[in-house]
Amino acid sequence: MALDDSTLVRVVVDSKLATADEVAACAEEAKLLQKNGESNALAKTLIEKGYVTPSQINRLSEDSRGDSIYRPAQQIPGFQILGRLGQGAMATVYKAKQLSLDRIVAVKVLPRRMSENEEFVSRFRKEGRAAAKLSHINIVQAIDVGEAGGYHYFVMEYIDGRTVWDDLRKNHAYEEQEAIQVVIQTASALEHAHGRGFVHRDVKPKNIMITNQNVVKLADMGLAREMSDKEAALAEAGRAYGTPYYISPEQIRGEVNIDTRADIYSLGATFYHMVTGKVPFEGNTPSSVMHKHLKEVLVPADHLNTSLSAGVGEMIEVMMAKKPEDRYASAKDLIIDLEAALRGEPPLIARNKYDHDVLHELAVGGETLSMPALYIDDSEKNGAGLGWAVVVLAFVSFVSILINLAQWLGQ
Repeated sequence: MALDDSTLVRVVVDSKLATADEVAACAEEAKLLQKNGESNALAKTLIEKGYVTPSQINRLSEDSRGDSIYRPAQQIPGFQILGRLGQGAMATVYKAKQLSLDRIVAVKVLPRRMSENEEFVSRFRKEGRAAAKLSHINIVQAIDVGEAGGYHYFVMEYIDGRTVWDDLRKNHAYEEQEAIQVVIQTASALEHAHGRGFVHRDVKPKNIMITNQNVVKLADMGLAREMSDKEAALAEAGRAYGTPYYISPEQIRGEVNIDTRADIYSLGATFYHMVTGKVPFEGNTPSSVMHKHLKEVLVPADHLNTSLSAGVGEMIEVMMAKKPEDRYASAKDLIIDLEAALRGEPPLIARNKYDHDVLHELAVGGETLSMPALYIDDSEKNGAGLGWAVVVLAFVSFVSILINLAQWLGQ
């Protein structure tokens, strides 16, 4: 059954396949085809422009019968469905009015086919319960979770705004100060979640929302896990949970003891994307991207965007250190450095870690020279501490020259 043009416009926009402006432009072009006697002109124009495929048109035609695209959400008592906000691999999110309080909310509904899978249902319920335990201005607030008419649903705060991903998709790399402000608020959300025993495990641009008042909201607790839930950790051991472009190395390895530093890595990867316009590691397949997270050296963000301050580059490198122990110990420490950078001051926590790593692992003759770590207190930077560092560096440079000279003479 072919859709009439008004219905087609509605379902294409509701399904997020094209914007209202894009569909309107196609409708104008379709009028010319209609004058020439062309049937289904709007559908053909949308396909020609690449907004939809023929199979999507067929599916939308089937879904629209009896307004069935809204039918799952219409089973939920007390809510009036106003439209569809988006659809992911596991669930559909609707905009709705909560009739009892006369307010706009978002309702996430698990499809019936997923409701027959106990693993999906269990994860869906855990998401609702996890979100309900968190109450913070920078976290999307949970309102209700339940089941009605065979459909599992999760009601949450409606965010009128955009995501970081929406900005990046428009080729909008963030200015340094703007990015820092977003990352500070996201880190604040993580500090709250971590303090209540949760690790998010899926921090990424699509899960960072920004309201029209520029308030950041961390969304989607679908992969969140209580760090004390050893049973869940053991059940998931050996499996990589997360998004390839932003996932931490320990998540890739499926380690059991995933902690808060995994979220710091993912936020670092997001920060990197925000200020460079590129993901940290690219590849043709998810596995190739994840392999690079494990093995490949990160190209510093300030090498791609030379307008970045050295401090931001250092913070991102510490956030994205391969080993958790080399990252920020907590979101609180990260916030201290971010706020310093916002004031135009050096990020001392990152700088101390960075200096420690540089002195601890110096390349000599193509190999790594292990050295005792040197602690340089800020109060000693103009005194003995810095002097010892210079002596050690000079000695290492001298040894390096001797080794390279010996290799040259031996050729």
